[in-house]
Amino acid sequence: MEKRQKYSILFSLYLAQSIPMSFFSTVLPVIMRMEDFSLTNIGLLQLIKIPWIVKFLWAPLVDWKATNNMHYRRWILGSEIFYAVVILTIGLFQIETNFTTIVVLMIIAFILSATQDIASDALAIRILKKKERGFGNSLQSSGNFLGTLFGSGVLLMLYSVIGWQYLMVVLSGIVLVALIPIFRYRQKATSVNYKSTHKNKQLSIYDFKGFFMRKNIWKRVILLMLFYSGIVGILAMLKPYLVDLGYTIREIAFMTGIFGTAFGAGSTFLGGYIIRKLGNKKAMKLFSFYAFIAALVVGVVAYLGGSELLIYISIAIIWSAYGMCSVAIYTISMNTVREGREGSDYTIQIVITHLSSLLIVILSGKIGDLVGYSGLFFAEAGLALTVMFLIRYLYHDPELSKENNYPQIKQRA
Repeated sequence: MEKRQKYSILFSLYLAQSIPMSFFSTVLPVIMRMEDFSLTNIGLLQLIKIPWIVKFLWAPLVDWKATNNMHYRRWILGSEIFYAVVILTIGLFQIETNFTTIVVLMIIAFILSATQDIASDALAIRILKKKERGFGNSLQSSGNFLGTLFGSGVLLMLYSVIGWQYLMVVLSGIVLVALIPIFRYRQKATSVNYKSTHKNKQLSIYDFKGFFMRKNIWKRVILLMLFYSGIVGILAMLKPYLVDLGYTIREIAFMTGIFGTAFGAGSTFLGGYIIRKLGNKKAMKLFSFYAFIAALVVGVVAYLGGSELLIYISIAIIWSAYGMCSVAIYTISMNTVREGREGSDYTIQIVITHLSSLLIVILSGKIGDLVGYSGLFFAEAGLALTVMFLIRYLYHDPELSKENNYPQIKQRA
C-alpha cells in the first residue's frame, strides 16, 4: 500500500471519531446551559465518556479471529456506519424534552466510536512499518486535535445558524464521508506486515493476563501512568484560570479551543519528525524536558502576572508540549503489542494513560485549592522534570530485546 493511502485512511478515521466526540463532550454542555439545564444534569453528561474508559473490555472481541486487515476494515465500516445512524437518530429528539434518551443514544454512539478506535489502532499497527509510525502517529494526533478544534469551535457557531436537528445531519455526514478512504482500501499480500498465524484464536481473559506477564512490562505501565503528569493538570485548570483572570467565555473558547488546539495539532508533526531522528527514548526525554519548560513558563506567568501576549505564549507552549507527548505515547504503544492482539494491547496502554490522567486532573483541582494556580503549575513542572529522569530507568522497548518477551498464553478448550 502506498504511504499516501495509509496516511489518508488513518487521518480521516481519527478526524471522524474526534469531531462528534468533541462536540458531545465539550459543546453540548454549553448548549444545555443555554437551555437552562441544571449543573447536575450537565454533570450527568460525563457518563457518555465511560465507553472510552472501559473499551479494553471488548478489545479482545475485535481482535478475535481478525486474521487479516480486511477483518479490521469490516469492524471499522460497521461501527462507523452505525455510529452515523445513531447520531442521525439523536437529531430526532429535542434536548429540552428528551434529555435522558439523548444521553442513552450518545453512550451507544461512544461505544461504537470506541470500537472503531480499537479496530483503527490495530489496522494502523499492521499497515505502518516501524519507521512510518512516527509520522503515522503525528497524523493520528493532529486528526484528534483538529477534530477537537472543529467540533468545539466551528460546530458551536454552526449550531446558532442551523439548529440542533440539522447539526446532527452534518455530524453524521462527516462520519460517513470520512469512510471513503477505508472503503476504497483493499488488502494486498505485499501490504501485510504481520503474518496471519492466529487463525484459531480464542476469546479469553488470558489475553489481558498475557500482556501484563511480559518482561519489563510494569516499567512500561508506570511510564504510561506518569508521562502526561506534568501537562494534564495544567490543561484541566487552564480554563478556570482564565475565567478568574476575567476573560469571557468566547475569548476562552478561542484561546484554548482554537489557538491552543491549533498549536497542539501543529506540534504533532514536529514530534513525529523528532522521533524519527532521535528514536523513541531520546525523543521522550526531550519532550519531557520541554513539558517541564512549558509548565515552568505557565507557572511563572501565573505567579508574576503577565500580559495577554505572555498568556497566549504560555498557552501555545503547553499545548505544543501536549501534542508532542501524545505522538510519543502512541508510537511506543504501537511498538509494544503482540501479534494477533494488536487492538487489545494497544487499547490497554491508552486506557492506562486515560485513567492516570483522570486521577491527576482530580488531584490537580485539590492541589489548586490549597496552593493556588501558580503553586499547581510549579508542582506540575516538578513532575515533568521527574519523569524526564525516570525515563532512563522505565523506558524499555520489547522489540529491542533479544529475548522472547511474548510468552505463550494457554487457551482453554
